[in-house]
Amino acid sequence: MKHALHCLLITLLFFPAAFAQQSGVQDLEYQMPPEEVAAIVDARATPAVSLSPTREWMILMDRPSLPGIIELAQPELRLAGLRINPATNGPSRSVASVGLSLVDMETGESHPVSGLPDNPSIRNLSWSADGRYFAFTHTTLEDVELWTGSVSDRTVNKVRGVQVNDTYYGSSISWHPSSDKLFVRAVPEGQGEPPVADLRPAGPVVQENIGRSAPARTYQDMLQNSHDEALFEYYFTSQIIEVNRSHDLREIGEAGIIRSMSPSPNGEFLMVAFTDRPFSYTVPAFRFPLRTEIWDQEGRVVETVAEIPLQDEVPIGFNATTTGPRSITWRNDEPATVVWVEAQDEGDPRQQVDTRDIVYMHPIPFTGAPTPIARLENRYAGIMWGHDNLSLVMERWFETRNERVWRINPSNVRDGQKLVRERNYEDRYNDPGTPEMRTNEFGYSVLVTDESGFNIYLTGMGASPEGNRPFLDRFDVISGETERLWQSESPNYEFVVTLLDDQAEQFITRRESVTVPPNFFLKNRSTGRETALTDFDHPNPNLKDVHRETLTYERADGIPLSGTLLLPPGYDKETDERLPLMVWAYPREFRSADAAGQRSDSPYQFNNISYWGPQWLVTQGYAVLDSATMPIVGEGDKEPNDTFIEQLVMNSEAAINAVADMGIADPDRAAIGGHSYGAFMVAHILGNSDLFKAGIARSGAYNRSLTPFGFQREQRTIWDDTDLYITMSPFFNAHNINNPILLIHGEADNNSGTFPMQSERLYQALQGLGGTARLVMLPHESHGYRARESVMHMLWETLTWLDTYVKHADASVSATQQ
Repeated sequence: MKHALHCLLITLLFFPAAFAQQSGVQDLEYQMPPEEVAAIVDARATPAVSLSPTREWMILMDRPSLPGIIELAQPELRLAGLRINPATNGPSRSVASVGLSLVDMETGESHPVSGLPDNPSIRNLSWSADGRYFAFTHTTLEDVELWTGSVSDRTVNKVRGVQVNDTYYGSSISWHPSSDKLFVRAVPEGQGEPPVADLRPAGPVVQENIGRSAPARTYQDMLQNSHDEALFEYYFTSQIIEVNRSHDLREIGEAGIIRSMSPSPNGEFLMVAFTDRPFSYTVPAFRFPLRTEIWDQEGRVVETVAEIPLQDEVPIGFNATTTGPRSITWRNDEPATVVWVEAQDEGDPRQQVDTRDIVYMHPIPFTGAPTPIARLENRYAGIMWGHDNLSLVMERWFETRNERVWRINPSNVRDGQKLVRERNYEDRYNDPGTPEMRTNEFGYSVLVTDESGFNIYLTGMGASPEGNRPFLDRFDVISGETERLWQSESPNYEFVVTLLDDQAEQFITRRESVTVPPNFFLKNRSTGRETALTDFDHPNPNLKDVHRETLTYERADGIPLSGTLLLPPGYDKETDERLPLMVWAYPREFRSADAAGQRSDSPYQFNNISYWGPQWLVTQGYAVLDSATMPIVGEGDKEPNDTFIEQLVMNSEAAINAVADMGIADPDRAAIGGHSYGAFMVAHILGNSDLFKAGIARSGAYNRSLTPFGFQREQRTIWDDTDLYITMSPFFNAHNINNPILLIHGEADNNSGTFPMQSERLYQALQGLGGTARLVMLPHESHGYRARESVMHMLWETLTWLDTYVKHADASVSATQQ
């Protein structure tokens, strides 16, 4: 009796959650984690930065602490895959900046911006082409305002008489190339009141399909009825307003559901893309009918580039695309030339054709036929303009991971396309880098080239078996010769942000080390001189002594694995006891074992102890193996998911053994955790092994029959391979999930496939089967959690679960048995 009472006291003291899971549904108030964990959440965030087109100035944007739950509880409409706040005509879950300052890139001197609104909520910051002005939106409780600022006097002012419509894709602000004015999507004047639903429906909602194939991935927040259609049309309809430097306003063209707007490089025309009816109840707004027009400066239609119907019959697959003109843009280095791409295989990757995509260009006004400038065997993946005689076109193919870059001469397409490089884009160790770009006189992005016109500059991560060492190269696109100009050196992790001249003599870098947070520097390659542009403080100076190292190890079949090992400050494995271990991971698919074993980290990156992943657990006496690689390999005719579970277990066993063999981790007290596809991983590992004492699964999907047309990187449907979908569903293996699992999910998750119901149904299965599980549904939260109350409670739940079932596992089991 005395021993039983002793065990009961231990359980009450250490395991408050141990009894909560016995009592079914609860109304639980938000809980707080220990003070040292809460301090990590509340630490001041490092400012975001925005560089001017001329690279003379940098704007520092102060980032706020986490918002309160009341902010997420504001009114919200969920329409056609988009979420908006009807009170403001803006997004409902946006992240805004709360302060601005200007940094002189030559001296590093910082100047505060004056005139900001009270309680700033700044989004859509946009520079004029000449770098002398900037604009942004400020969200109030009632609307979204437009503000403009001047670099010379470092002040900002509100533009009166215009309410920004910030509901749709992309930025609502677009500068004219002259820098004398800008265009903004605005709420139409005299819009009237929003539609009101009739309490008495006129009839049922009917959808019909007769003989056509219209597969679709599992989207959320789709339109449901005619009232939703009316709301979508009401809130997403915009009027383009021209605003000059004196804040004079002028309406341009017709109002409509404007998806995007962009002036031509010479400023004479405006490309405007409209969303038209009919809408759909099965696909999001980006698949709705699209009409792209070219307007003159008075808003008159000069050309209609394309009228694309509803795209609800797009084949599934990662190389599938829409039919008709797509990726319609301006040619960045020409006054007014339109560029687009058209699929030659009806957008269906299953069709066998010699040419899949053709890239066209056509100057305004349209006369004659458009000019094809590139014919691609694989799927178009982007174009980088340089000058009259140089542009680079990229193509990719998912199944083979093949990537090609072609050089074309836009002024003489009869020269043909010349292959610049071909590679497997999974191969990080042989990645040659990405071309550096600059802003031209039109305000558009073009390749940085030297005086020859054919030497470009490449920057990349420099992945290697020793970790990433970012670099800057000069590359001759004619000969293919490469010259290394600069590379990051230990003990720092540093990469190029932007070049400041065409010879790459001066450039901006972002540098960090294990104990020093990221800061920006101006470097002169010839003189070796550098100037610090920022001096950001360590967000958690009391955690500087957290031990961090990159751990490399192998799984049973010889594939190299790695992870970041974090240990509590002052821990000494020679004198201290072994620690409970948290392994945090996210599975990734590969087509080759060589690529799967490549590293993608650096031992010199800043040791930022975050609340979002597992790092914070070092403050609570845990060893943490963060970003433990979980490669899933499928070579030849085999698909990665054919052996998904076996490879997960192999990866997990190797991770535990790696830390245990160092004498640090107690292999009998290990936990596994992950978010989204990582949560899916957690449920699989717990259901197919006894390697871990418990698991943390956040915002996951567990029943693949609810995502029948594919998931993650899986392109087969449930009808192609039903057994695969059953095997890949932890829900159907719930009877084998024997160890405790904590399920956390946002009630308003809008990520494709991870419906909140996924966690609810798995919990119900485990409850019915007698498993040990706890389900936490966070009010108003989406796929990632934003409110301070939600994050604090998530951390409390996680720590309580791990302390109960991992750290004090033996005591917990003993107490329960008594």
